[in-house]
Amino acid sequence: MQVMEKTIATAKQLMQLEDTYGAHNYHPIPVVLDRGEGVFVWDVDGKKYYDFLSAYSAVNQGHCHPKIVKALMEQAGKLALTSRAFYNSSLGEYEKFITAYFGYDKVLPMNTGAEGVETAIKLARKWGYEKKGVESEKGKIIVCESNFHGRTVNIISFSTDPDSKKNFGPYNTGYEVIPYNDVKALEKALADKNVIGFLVEPIQGEAGVIVPDEGYLKACSDLCKKNNVLFIADEIQSGLCRTGKMLACDWEGVRADILILGKALSGGMYPVSAVLCDDEIMMLIKPGQHGSTYGGNSIACKVAIAALTVLKEEKLAERSEDLGNILRQELKEIKSPLIKIVRGKGLFAAIEIEEKPGQTAWEICLRMADKGLLAKPTHGNIIRFAPPLVMTEEQLMDCVRIIKETILSF
Repeated sequence: MQVMEKTIATAKQLMQLEDTYGAHNYHPIPVVLDRGEGVFVWDVDGKKYYDFLSAYSAVNQGHCHPKIVKALMEQAGKLALTSRAFYNSSLGEYEKFITAYFGYDKVLPMNTGAEGVETAIKLARKWGYEKKGVESEKGKIIVCESNFHGRTVNIISFSTDPDSKKNFGPYNTGYEVIPYNDVKALEKALADKNVIGFLVEPIQGEAGVIVPDEGYLKACSDLCKKNNVLFIADEIQSGLCRTGKMLACDWEGVRADILILGKALSGGMYPVSAVLCDDEIMMLIKPGQHGSTYGGNSIACKVAIAALTVLKEEKLAERSEDLGNILRQELKEIKSPLIKIVRGKGLFAAIEIEEKPGQTAWEICLRMADKGLLAKPTHGNIIRFAPPLVMTEEQLMDCVRIIKETILSF
């Protein structure tokens, strides 16, 4: 009966269900997706699309990657959740795997990106008070303008995005906001001895794929070391091969003191996030001071191992770098007054649109969807392009054709 109801329901009816019974905290492109495989998704009417957003880079390995699906299904039929009240047969294996993979002593497993950020902030504060010797309650974390680290009340307390922040106060304290891509601003902020951490996105994704100047991350990392401050890298969206390296920080040889991962850590198959650091920081957290019922569950562990294995086995960092170079070059060659700028790194790109009535980023995305390619604006006039990294060059050039035809049709 359920299958029949699904078949009968139209896209319009399904969208109406969401509008009627769900919170209106998203504004989706009006397509109703039903199935995905690799770089493609299909809507409920059977129309096929290229996915050029990858669930905000959660699906770097492509939709329903068979190795990740297999890992999930095998573990789901065996043991899903015990909580951390007991040991389980998957967690230790996963912890050994991921710490060796990224070169850290310890990992603290969580579920969502925002939880990962909150975990990193708690770790940094614990270290600041118990290791650096900052007076209790005085610790400060430096963050950047236009950041996006999540939408918890704590995280929006240091957001500069009015949509995320307005009328959700009172806000938490203990943060200082400085300009992004400004080494001198960080140097000035670090003069305060109460600073315990610098939390930064190596590339600001939600802000519109803002790539900092070459050398920025290394200079910031060096300043943090000089001032005994933790360099905290939010690689939830920029990491896991999206920019052409395993981590965006790898472009400058920077090793974060605290590394935050999420999204593609599961290949989009399951909510999995992780915070990695060395013993000096991680071992300050004691039983009862932090945790999650689902953090480190058996399914998440097996799925994450499979997702990370796929990244290396299929050389997705190298593919991202090569195809990203092609994509940006092709986008730059589009001769249209609508395009103000093209930027990106790897298969993490964006175009800024010179909007006019009837020629907005939203309308461009709607027309691209009509032609079989799904993307979505961010911050109004910016279109982010982030396809699954399993894309072939032939598929990429087909997508470039759609993008070019769409923009030139305005």
